[in-house]
Amino acid sequence: LLEMNTPEEFSNPLERVIAVLDLEWTAWESSHARKWSGPGEEREIIQIGAVRLQNNEELHELDSLDVLVKPQANPELSDYIIDLTGITQERVDAEGMGFPDALERLVEFLEPKTNAVYSWGTDFQVIKENCSLNDISFPFQEALFINARELLSRTVDKAFNDVISSGLPDAVGFPPSGRAHQGIDDCYCIAETFRILRKQGKF
Repeated sequence: LLEMNTPEEFSNPLERVIAVLDLEWTAWESSHARKWSGPGEEREIIQIGAVRLQNNEELHELDSLDVLVKPQANPELSDYIIDLTGITQERVDAEGMGFPDALERLVEFLEPKTNAVYSWGTDFQVIKENCSLNDISFPFQEALFINARELLSRTVDKAFNDVISSGLPDAVGFPPSGRAHQGIDDCYCIAETFRILRKQGKF
């Protein structure tokens, strides 16, 4: 397991490091509605985006990770996911790595100094599914991961529950940083939302 420091080990909570994680995975027309129950449908990760932030007043960015992953069960991307994300078959074939190597990159990126990982949903469950597909152990403690959408819906405004991560610029009021449904760009959307809410004393 990736051992994480506990809050008690820090004299000042602003000394902690947090991360934002966003994944893209294989999908087909209406596969979300079917909950990926169609023949051969798996939520195979094709992109890992992550940003580490100093947990200070400005939430300064420390570093970022942007990795393409080659799916194994369905190596040919659907037209649907290509249109949705802009991730092409050519890019995945040329730049993608196997899931075990991509997972190792994520573990190294988060390292023991990351105290919490926020996703707009339960992306860690998709990592667990991919670990099972690849017959490898899930290397994290589940308590490390926090569903930011659920948290902000409960603590700030329940309307957050109806917003997707790439829709945060319109919902909160800031310019989008890139393309919707790109892992790293959606991470930046979540991080900027956190910064705005922190200035308001809500995060």
